[in-house]
Amino acid sequence: MDKTVTDPGSGEKPSESGASTVNKSRAKRSRRGKGKRNGTNRGAQVATPVVVVGSHADSQHETSPGQDAGERKRKRRRRSRGSGQNSNPETKSTNDGAQANGQAAKTAGPNAGSPEGRKSRDRRRGHRGPQGRPLVPTHVAKNGKPQGQSSGQDGTGSTSRGDGHRDGQRQHSHDRDADQAADMYAALDLGTNNCRLLIAQPTRPGQFRVVDAFSRIVRLGEGLISTGRLSNEAMDRAVEALRVCAAKLSGRPIRRMRLIATEACRAAENGEEFLSRVTRETGLDLEIISRETEARLAVSGCSSLIGRDARSVVLFDIGGGSSEIAVIRVGENRSNRLANHITHWTSLPVGVVTLSERHGGRDVTPQVFSAMVTEVEGLLDSFVCPPFAASDVLEDFHLIGTSGTVTTLAGVHLDLPRYDRRKVDGLWLSDREVTAMQNKLLDWDFAGRAANACIGPDRADLVLAGCAILEAIRRRWPARRMRVADRGLREGLLTDMMADDGAWRRNRLRRQQNGAR
Repeated sequence: MDKTVTDPGSGEKPSESGASTVNKSRAKRSRRGKGKRNGTNRGAQVATPVVVVGSHADSQHETSPGQDAGERKRKRRRRSRGSGQNSNPETKSTNDGAQANGQAAKTAGPNAGSPEGRKSRDRRRGHRGPQGRPLVPTHVAKNGKPQGQSSGQDGTGSTSRGDGHRDGQRQHSHDRDADQAADMYAALDLGTNNCRLLIAQPTRPGQFRVVDAFSRIVRLGEGLISTGRLSNEAMDRAVEALRVCAAKLSGRPIRRMRLIATEACRAAENGEEFLSRVTRETGLDLEIISRETEARLAVSGCSSLIGRDARSVVLFDIGGGSSEIAVIRVGENRSNRLANHITHWTSLPVGVVTLSERHGGRDVTPQVFSAMVTEVEGLLDSFVCPPFAASDVLEDFHLIGTSGTVTTLAGVHLDLPRYDRRKVDGLWLSDREVTAMQNKLLDWDFAGRAANACIGPDRADLVLAGCAILEAIRRRWPARRMRVADRGLREGLLTDMMADDGAWRRNRLRRQQNGAR
């Protein structure tokens, strides 16, 4: 006996021909199943597998060809977003999973999962996602290769635009590995006013990366001009700072180090005795260098700031107890070591500490400032140095200063809320700007100078003495501009050690070996 299926909501009786009814229901069921698999049954809520014939529910799934195409287009967009989930679970086929996956791939379009298919979609969208957002970079898998990109025969990956970026990352990784494997060098400068330490690794030729640094104002030369000896308080401050340096050095595998002492230990009667105490209490063995060596180291430390077009330069280092000046003339054959081009040099036995103690650095009037300038000019008069040619002065001559005085002037000129070496090192100042900054500092009282973030209370009584030395140098060698260098003896020590030790050549070989792997 033929079975009939009654629509519970129609109220009509079934047809007398049961077989015909069943056949029609089967045909509609088949068409509806295809519609479900093709994604045209979007939003249907089918609770039971009962087939409904001629119902009003069946008319809800009837769509025009344009609506059907639009529905499929929206379906493809959802799949292209890579959600990995079907928003309508009722559209899943009840057959095996392979058939369902094949139907989904067919619906999404040919080559949907291939790189070519993704590229074509990107071109159509103008390289923007379905929501108008820029396409995000490809995720990186654990093996280090971007997901979804095929590997070439040589194992370097596909030749897409991302390969250049990956090559850059790979090269950067090799450089970083080479830097980590590079040897460490250390330089310590114990001056009249400061104790400074740098630990660095060589990178590119003539350059290095700072691993650790330390600087502290110790005023080792305090009272030296009146007594001729280092005071116990000053030595205690210096030893305490050197203990910190010793701890930093002991924790690192240093290949070579050079530890120097300058004018305070040179001039003091008990300078050698103090260095023996330093060795006993800290384990550091410092050497007292000559004034000529100090001048050459200052030039070596600032070599990278002297441009290739420069033909003549006067470099000065205003220290705490002495001031070194080097006259550099660069010809056609420029050496890698700019110190080889020093034609004349001098070391003035006056610095910011000694000059401020002699004239007073706390309350500096214009008369006191003028007296300090006059004293330094008298010392410069004894320095025999042929004047520069007029063409050199007009075209490619300039001053370069490396000291706390010039860096302070640069910081005040930039009106920095706090001192920033990155903004100061290498800064150019015109002659007019230097004059304006000196006059500005001279107008401030001690409290005003101490309140400035680039000066502070530790330098408030020294900065005008440094300006007096700078003014005397500017009068001897007038220049249209001056370059500021926040570097000096430590950088010169590191540069010379690395060059003598072949550090950059050894580093280049490491990079070549890493690149060949």
